[in-house]
Amino acid sequence: MVKVAVVQAGSALFDTPATLAKLERFAREAAADGAKLILFPEAFVGGYPKGAGFGAVVGSRSPDGRDLFRRYFESAITVPGAEAAAIGDVAAALGVHIVTGIIERCGGTLYCTVLHFDETGALIGRRRKLMPTASERLIWGMGDGSTLDVVPTPHGRVGAVICWENYMPMLRMAMYAGGVELYCAPTVDDRDTWQATMRHIALEGRCFVLTAVQYLTRADCPPDYRPIQGDAPDTVLIRGGSAIYGPLGEEIAAPVYGREAVLSAEIDLGAARGKYDFDAVGHYSRPDIFTLHIDRRARKGVQTDPGEWNSATLD
Repeated sequence: MVKVAVVQAGSALFDTPATLAKLERFAREAAADGAKLILFPEAFVGGYPKGAGFGAVVGSRSPDGRDLFRRYFESAITVPGAEAAAIGDVAAALGVHIVTGIIERCGGTLYCTVLHFDETGALIGRRRKLMPTASERLIWGMGDGSTLDVVPTPHGRVGAVICWENYMPMLRMAMYAGGVELYCAPTVDDRDTWQATMRHIALEGRCFVLTAVQYLTRADCPPDYRPIQGDAPDTVLIRGGSAIYGPLGEEIAAPVYGREAVLSAEIDLGAARGKYDFDAVGHYSRPDIFTLHIDRRARKGVQTDPGEWNSATLD
């Protein structure tokens, strides 16, 4: 048995130090209740700027939109870096495994990423979102297959699939093939239909599904932020919906909406009981008919062959 927790809270948008302080506060609350694995939402550190258009229309970007992107860019974190190390320090101090969404800055590109920290504070996993959705593609780059890891931990094999990646059947199969037992789904999708997706994945993968959703209000954003939803401080931008489901699709912790919350549950990782009659990548697969190829190579825009780079190579 292991106790797990999901945190439903919103970032302090454009204020990364304040968000890190919030992460520590909620992690301490969950750990005090006995949780050994704690999941935070998508884009928690770095923020999800819901309602912002970044001044973009087809064929044009505005100066104000560029300024907003610069502000967002400066709120993101590098990996490794001081902010990532601070999250690791929280994990080590509390003796817990932390899985959290971040906005990762790498060169001139931002990625929607999930980081895994073990009980010693070591960074043991990083997943970049493969396919940003709709307008997210204006501000985030696309990950590649090199980060499609399922991380072994003392609490079970942990995988992370971010928001609408969960609608990618082949990505889910990659997680199942990795033997995922604790399937983490950090998101900002607060629709009622999200729960049907999470329950389906639990049943399909015969795994525990933990989904952490932000709860974000206009008051969590700076005074000069102008989301399309409105400017009243109590305007809800992301309403939550965090929950926990079991390997037979059963509801273990019911979805919570309209407030910040920490949901926790004691779970038994005896997943073989669920796979008795269904294993999507085992006895219920038909490899003679269907196969999935996963390219695990890192994809970089500039590849350099081994060798010394100097002025002589330019002659």
